[in-house]
Amino acid sequence: MVWYDKAMKSKMRIIADGQTDKGMKRPKNEDNFVVELGAGVFVVADGVGGSACGEVASKMAVDIIGGYFRNVDNANSAQHDGQATSASSEITMAIKQANDHIYNTAKDDPKLSGMATTVVAAALCGDRLSIAHAGDSRLYLIRGNTIEQLTDDHSLVAEQIRKGMMTKEEAHEVGMRNVITQSLGFTPDIDVDVEEMTVYDGDALLLCSDGLYTMVPDTAILHTVRSSVDPKRVCERLVYLANKKGGRDNITVIVAYIYKKKIFSFIYDFIKWIRR
Repeated sequence: MVWYDKAMKSKMRIIADGQTDKGMKRPKNEDNFVVELGAGVFVVADGVGGSACGEVASKMAVDIIGGYFRNVDNANSAQHDGQATSASSEITMAIKQANDHIYNTAKDDPKLSGMATTVVAAALCGDRLSIAHAGDSRLYLIRGNTIEQLTDDHSLVAEQIRKGMMTKEEAHEVGMRNVITQSLGFTPDIDVDVEEMTVYDGDALLLCSDGLYTMVPDTAILHTVRSSVDPKRVCERLVYLANKKGGRDNITVIVAYIYKKKIFSFIYDFIKWIRR
């Protein structure tokens, strides 16, 4: 578990954790994640390319993005007066730096040719959330008894669904689910989808690779997140559920609970008590 106090002026606190697992079918884990508590940044990356070292690309992505925000100047810039616009600019820059590094590394090393990765990243400044992504890794917002997908998949199937060419039900029957249309490292330039929104006391964020949401339905994700205030246990449970359903892909999940200052200490002490 990590807890996060993003500048003393912040109205919010976060309790967060993450877990990754290779699943039941894959020989190795090509997913990676980072929870950068000092900057309030959360990142999930799902390597693509199979034998072309997808795990190398995803590790580069989380290391570079996390490292970018560990830099004092960049972190301070993103936190300045709690301005989400600054955080959005910083997270976009970090993702573009990761894309440059992955692309150039693959170009210079024939053994790594073709490697790429998805990415979904979130940064919290005060009560404003900045979201950036490329590929089909997702970010969900759990608010009350509802769950909402905040990112649009960059995949061939998702585009066909959006254009009305097939239904979600039909998409489960086709074999193109893993064909993504945007990723880090595949091209020298990337257009990063970035959005901002306000978060509230009691909200929860969930970032994940497709190994979770293709195995576990949204209703089960919602129930699991709302069944506890301990993000470590929730992540473990979600990975268990995905593997129980077959674990066809690598599974990575980050869960973050958002609280106002006044109840943060109580929740944190309660989690420590139930873990004894």
